[in-house]
Amino acid sequence: MKEVVSELRQDLVSGDWVVIATSRAKRPHDFIIRKRDAFSQPKDTCPFETLHGNARAVYSLRDSSAPQNGGAPHSSGMPDDWWVQVVPNKYPALTAGACPTVERHGPYQMVAGIGVHEVVITRDHERALDAMAVPEAELALRAYQDRLIAITQDPCIRYVSIFYNHGPQAGATIAHPHSQIIATPVIPPDISRSIAGSGAYFQIHHECVHCVALAYERQARERVVYENEHAAVLAPFASKTAFELRVLPLRHEAYFEAADAAVRHGVAEALIAALAKLSKGLDRPDYNFFLHTAPVAEENRFAHYHWHIEIIPKTAVWAGFEIGTGIEISVITPESAAAFLRNISV
Repeated sequence: MKEVVSELRQDLVSGDWVVIATSRAKRPHDFIIRKRDAFSQPKDTCPFETLHGNARAVYSLRDSSAPQNGGAPHSSGMPDDWWVQVVPNKYPALTAGACPTVERHGPYQMVAGIGVHEVVITRDHERALDAMAVPEAELALRAYQDRLIAITQDPCIRYVSIFYNHGPQAGATIAHPHSQIIATPVIPPDISRSIAGSGAYFQIHHECVHCVALAYERQARERVVYENEHAAVLAPFASKTAFELRVLPLRHEAYFEAADAAVRHGVAEALIAALAKLSKGLDRPDYNFFLHTAPVAEENRFAHYHWHIEIIPKTAVWAGFEIGTGIEISVITPESAAAFLRNISV
């Protein structure tokens, strides 16, 4: 019988397949992608240091963690002791307006690009989340929560996407650490598939699919990278790319904005640990992380869902097979990736 040189694994929630090509296995250090130049920008030309040309902040958090809606600007337009500042995006993908209606164009349909696009800026010009103290990162998560709650009061909004692009290969065009919030009048397709998969599993098993996977992973220990009292970091069984990680709260909650301060602190600590291990182990790779939370809806409609954060480091480039089929190929098992990262002290 011919030796099997790869395996296909199916994601428990989405049903998507991935290929783990063990015959093409690399050592963890082989995933370090060399960059031509360090991604940096002088403070005096950084738009987030002065906010020249940007609208006034819609939200800020000071070091004392007391929210100051609108901030207390001085001559530079910034409050004196801010740590997190949220401003409207200068070049928004979506803009505020009346709730859109569906327009028909022959067999096609469209709606106006109504929504919200904001930038979440942290104070330090150099330090990304992986280098922050836990209380600092927790303030960023609190800002996410507070803005999500405020934005979802708009009846036009169906989903709020919160994401972080780190480095040019991850789509960042400004070096100063920042996140973005884009709220849409539709539920995005990836979220729809995730919600559908979670709902289908609940209908059959009467359990949260993420809770089941989390309980199994914590018992098996093969793919656990980090854990504290409130959150765990896992390398997913069906990882889409090498060194993909997920941060999950241990307590079941569908909505990120419902997480209390203790959970928020635990998730911040786990997120920092995950990013710091990737940074140290893979020599500061570019990466994206994004929040998956339940869509805006009437209470309990999506109670089966389990919010979490997904981290995708830029360890590979999609080629024809991935683009043409939607099936990603990873050349290191998540078990090997987890073991490597688990042994990195941060």
